[in-house]
Amino acid sequence: MTDQPAHPHPHPSAPELFTWEFATNPYPAYAWLREHAPVHKTRLPSGVEAWLVTRYADAKHALADPRLSKNPAHHDEPAHAKGKTGIPGERKAELMTHLLNIDPPDHTRLRRLVSKAFTPRRVAEFAPRVQELTNDLIDRFAADGSADLIHDFAFPLPIYAICDLLGVPREDQDDFRDWAGMMIRHGGGPRGGVARSVKKMRTYLADLIHRKREALPETPDPRSTEDLISALIRASDQGEHLTENEAAAMAFILLFAGFETTVNLIGNGTYALLTHPEQRVRLEKSLAAGEHGLLETGVEELLRYDGPVELATWRFATRPLTLGGQDIAAGDPVLVVLAAADRDPERFADPDVLDLGRRDNQHLGYGHGIHYCLGAPLARLEGQTALATLLTRLPDLQLAVDPADLRWRGGLIMRGLRTLPVEFTPRAGAPTP
Repeated sequence: MTDQPAHPHPHPSAPELFTWEFATNPYPAYAWLREHAPVHKTRLPSGVEAWLVTRYADAKHALADPRLSKNPAHHDEPAHAKGKTGIPGERKAELMTHLLNIDPPDHTRLRRLVSKAFTPRRVAEFAPRVQELTNDLIDRFAADGSADLIHDFAFPLPIYAICDLLGVPREDQDDFRDWAGMMIRHGGGPRGGVARSVKKMRTYLADLIHRKREALPETPDPRSTEDLISALIRASDQGEHLTENEAAAMAFILLFAGFETTVNLIGNGTYALLTHPEQRVRLEKSLAAGEHGLLETGVEELLRYDGPVELATWRFATRPLTLGGQDIAAGDPVLVVLAAADRDPERFADPDVLDLGRRDNQHLGYGHGIHYCLGAPLARLEGQTALATLLTRLPDLQLAVDPADLRWRGGLIMRGLRTLPVEFTPRAGAPTP
């Protein structure tokens, strides 16, 4: 973040981007860009110049345009600027080959290997574990009458869930929580604790892959569900051409991308409900009646209204193209602003209104095209479970601070709160079924 204007050639009335004020509420600035400069070249806090795409139609087109590559090798910035895609430590060669950084055919191959872990059946089988984790975390503070829902709940829930899915032993999962906490608190900084955390995570994953390969039975038990790391190893050993570095990179990106988006979905979603009491009461009444339709449409609306991913990860023009009336040169970085596209009045009626029952809601919160978020089914399950359980188990839930006192994490890709202090009526005892 910077407090300086980020526009290389600003329009006289253009809003300042990437300030702390902007991070608190970027939507007025995005509305201005949609109307006056829908595809807009700006200088980012890193010094890199990139195109911001803010209208829904242009955004949806750009997300699926094969001329916009995910491979940073197409970027024509100096070497120091390459690799800045928001993933801490990703310039390390061992972590570079992952789904956010590659194009077909490698992307197709790797995505096919991992997609089996996120089928509707596999996610449904995982639902009881997500509910168990949710209840266990709430049990720790339900009798206290107050909590920080980011630190105490939204952060650990997806960490433990994705660790279970990957096959990280339970006794090691608190280490992952510590390492991930360092990265989410300090973003993609190249030095200090972040770099050490990335190194520790990378070393651990390489060692875990080695240990799992040594212990892997020749034939999997058809009665058990194999963890994702074991499945990746088996695919590699059976001729799928998955290197050990690719397996480690895959596990790393699934962990990193799979937990921070869900932290923000739960945090932003809870905050939106607490600041829109009529919508919150509407959802509570629906849940009390045993109806879950509003919960499902409600999570989609929360993803649209203030989603966890503000800008889609980087794309780079492989050749000259025109987008939204602007000529984009080969090598130029392009950032699709999902937060702006999902409030485009040309696509959504009353886009600045939170309506949990919204039906026509083809938002871009999880992307579009071949890079559509692979873990979206799991994130939706975690979001629905978390919100329903919070509202059911914490009576009179409310913010413990003025909304103006809340702070949003600085960063380019993700949008999320640093803390979410809440108060509620203490309730001890067993969780509600």
